[in-house]
Amino acid sequence: MRQVYMDHTAGKPVDPNVIDAMKPYLDRFYGNPSSLHSFSDKTRKGIKTSQEKIAQLIGAEKSEEILFTSGATESNNWAIRSLATKNQDKGKHIITTSIEHMSVLNVCKYLTRHGFRTTFLPVNRQGLIDLETLKREFLKETTLASVMYANGEIGSIQPIREVSQIVHDNGAYLHVDATAAIGQLAIDVQDEDIDMLTISSNSMYGPQGIGGLYVKSGTPLKPLILGGGQQRGLRSGTENLPGIVGMGTAAELAKKETSAEKNRLSRLRDALINQILENIPYSFLNGHPKKRLPDNAAVRFSFVEGESILLNLNMAGIAASSGSACTAKTLEPSHVLRAIGLKHEEAHGSVLFTLGKQNTDEDVKYVLEKLPNMIRRLREMSPLTPKELIENV
Repeated sequence: MRQVYMDHTAGKPVDPNVIDAMKPYLDRFYGNPSSLHSFSDKTRKGIKTSQEKIAQLIGAEKSEEILFTSGATESNNWAIRSLATKNQDKGKHIITTSIEHMSVLNVCKYLTRHGFRTTFLPVNRQGLIDLETLKREFLKETTLASVMYANGEIGSIQPIREVSQIVHDNGAYLHVDATAAIGQLAIDVQDEDIDMLTISSNSMYGPQGIGGLYVKSGTPLKPLILGGGQQRGLRSGTENLPGIVGMGTAAELAKKETSAEKNRLSRLRDALINQILENIPYSFLNGHPKKRLPDNAAVRFSFVEGESILLNLNMAGIAASSGSACTAKTLEPSHVLRAIGLKHEEAHGSVLFTLGKQNTDEDVKYVLEKLPNMIRRLREMSPLTPKELIENV
C-alpha cells in the first residue's frame, strides 16, 4: 500500500543534510561554548554561524538579533509577556487576532487575568483581518500587537507590511508569529519593519525542540531564564548545540530552496484543491483562495465528520489532519474555523492536507483516487446526508 504523508504542518521530517550537519556536534564537538579553551572554539563558532544563517534567511541586520529557544511556543510566550510587561508603565492594552496559535491566545488571556486588556481582532470568512478595524482598535494604552504571518490551519496570509505601518504609526511594537510561514515565504524583517519574529526549526525541516526569536535591536526584552548568562543573559542555560546547528543548516537550505519549492508546492496544492472541489459535491475551501500558504489545502465536506475521513485516509496509507496538531486532542471544533464563521458541523467536516518536500504528483493523484469514494461511503452512512445527494453520487 502506498504511504502518503500530507501532515507537514504538524511535523516535518528532518532534512538529511541537516542531520549530517548535526552529527559532529553529538560526538566530536562537545565543548561547552562558555568555556575558555580550544574545545569550545568549534561550538561557539557553530552557534554564531547558525545565527548568521537564520539572520540571512529573514533579512535581519545583525546575527545577534537571533536568540534560540526550545521552540515557537516558548518564543511566542517570551515575546508577548516581555513586551507587555516591559512597557506596562505606558499602558496595558494588547491587540491580537482571533485565529492566532494557542501559545499566543493563552498568554494574552493570562495577561488579561493579571491586569492587562486584550482585543482579539475578528477575521473575515477567508481568514484575513480588516486593516481599518485594526486602526480603530488602537488606544493610548496600546503597547503591543501580535499578528501571525500566516495561519497554518487555513493557509491565509496576513498583510504584515500594512499591519506593521499601522502598529508603528500608533507607537506600539509588533510581534509576528512566523511559524507557519518560515521556509515557505520570503520574509524580510527590515523591509516589513517587524520588531519581534517567532521562528520554528521544524517548519524548515530542522530538528524539533529548537526555535528562535528575532528581536530587533533596541526592542526592549526581559530575560526569560536567569542563570549563567548565556545568550547575552537573556536566556541562560547551556545551549542546545546540535539543535542550533541543525536549525542554522535548515535556514541555509530554506534560503536556497524557498522560491523554487514555493512554486512546486503551489502547483501541487492547486491541483489537489481544484480536483477535490470539482469532483466531490458539497466540498469547500477553507481560507483565502489566493493569499494562502503554498503547502496548504484546507477543505471541508458537508454531511460528514472530519475524524471519520481521517480514519479512512489512514487505512489507505494517507496522513492528514483535522486542523492544528495542538488542538487535535479536543472534541471541540477548531477556534480558527469557528472564527472564520463556520458552523459547528461545518468545522467538524474539515480536513487539512499540507504538502512537503517529498510529496509528488503521484501522491496527489493517489489522494484524489481514494478520497471521493471515502466521502461517498461516509455520506451514505450519515443520517445528515440528503436522500437526493446519495441517489446522485
